[in-house]
Amino acid sequence: MARRDLIVVGGGTAGLVAAIGAASQGAAVTLVERERTGGDCLWTGCVPSKALLAAASAAHTARHSSHLGVHTGRVTVDLAEVMGHVRGAISAIEPHDSPDRLRADGVEVLHGEARFVADDAVAVDGRRLRFRRAMVATGAAPVLPPIDGLADAAPLTTDTIWELEELPPRLVVLGGGPIGCELGQAFARLGAEVTIVELEPRLLPREEPEASEAVRAALVREGVDVRTGARAAGVTPSPDGRGGWRLALHRAGAPADEVAFDRILVAVGRRPRTADLGLDTAGIEVDDRGAVVVDDRLRTTNPRVSAGGDVTALLPFTHVAAIHGATVVQNALFGLRARVDHERIPWVTFTDPEVGRVGLSVAEARERYGPGIRVRRTPHTEVDRAWAEARTDGFAQLVGDPKGRLVGASVVGPRAGETIGELVAWHQQGTTLSAIARRSTHAYPTWSDDIATASLTELRATLARLRPATRALLWARRLRR
Repeated sequence: MARRDLIVVGGGTAGLVAAIGAASQGAAVTLVERERTGGDCLWTGCVPSKALLAAASAAHTARHSSHLGVHTGRVTVDLAEVMGHVRGAISAIEPHDSPDRLRADGVEVLHGEARFVADDAVAVDGRRLRFRRAMVATGAAPVLPPIDGLADAAPLTTDTIWELEELPPRLVVLGGGPIGCELGQAFARLGAEVTIVELEPRLLPREEPEASEAVRAALVREGVDVRTGARAAGVTPSPDGRGGWRLALHRAGAPADEVAFDRILVAVGRRPRTADLGLDTAGIEVDDRGAVVVDDRLRTTNPRVSAGGDVTALLPFTHVAAIHGATVVQNALFGLRARVDHERIPWVTFTDPEVGRVGLSVAEARERYGPGIRVRRTPHTEVDRAWAEARTDGFAQLVGDPKGRLVGASVVGPRAGETIGELVAWHQQGTTLSAIARRSTHAYPTWSDDIATASLTELRATLARLRPATRALLWARRLRR
């Protein structure tokens, strides 16, 4: 039986990038997918959510432009048509990730359940396939927490919410992370009465506190009921005869509370899909979350097998999965020692305002480097473009180590997801905060002017520290005359 150079289990972003990349180099590649290629990003994640956000943004702009002198009539939303737009976006992108495209690129595609049956073999619906190298890229699935009565309320997840054809009048979103905030804001803008419930003391707990507050304030302004520091304790049918439900909430040091709802969306996290893969048979270790354990080269505890994407529970983003796929190809096929530095990878929360982030937060930098870190922050009240668009609620923040090298950054505001890309490049180069202003020119008036201003603040501080030496140099030159 001929051995494949690479067998990829899972047809999401990580698996697609690895399979196509390896096949393009002449490798014999088999990709096994049990459902449909494209993964969560195409079918239930990035693509549908951003299409939904576009519709929600259009509705919000139409309703809220009077401060710019633009007045509209009553705005109506047809959720069935919105979901038609969502499905249209998926259909336009799907051919790029299709089995036909994979086969055209030289990848053998098998549909079925893959299971490791040895350290160098998998079985696909009973058919045994041997490999020189393999990759686990099976992604992750939404988690439903063990809340009494939740299952009776037909909870929605990011897998099922796209099946809605009618807007729920009252929607509860469990989870105030990126997914919960994005979808909560979207449905509020489309016309639902939305409540977001988050266990942690603030929304977006991985972001800077100021970023979390900017998003919370925006949601509240738009009518979203934000409940932080609240634990969901149970779901019961509503006694008011409306046919809805009630969610009981517990807060430390506060009386019990409840929220009425018609539908509930659960966005409290995702669990790696590793059950029934036979990983123990192949000597592949998983942690207590079920995530495949990998090193910085994405190698598992089986030297023949790598893993990438959400199944590793490292950073749950599509662009990270793509990097993982490319890294696996380099190491598995060419014997390179490529590593993934997750600290230099950005992420974006696509709320309005958007939140872009790369590297360390202020707290993380202070823990690593001590009190000598440098923080330069430009509020959008100092950015002319923000005044022109009446959007002064954001900011840009640069975090430097004690030597002034950029180790982290956050941008909050319109197009923050685009702006953060420049800071990723500066971060990867180890640039100092002050060098950004010295080495680059930003067009005026643009949103990226917040980066330039923050850098210029650091540059001026640096020059101020050098002022005594500068004055001495000037006096010396005068004396030589």
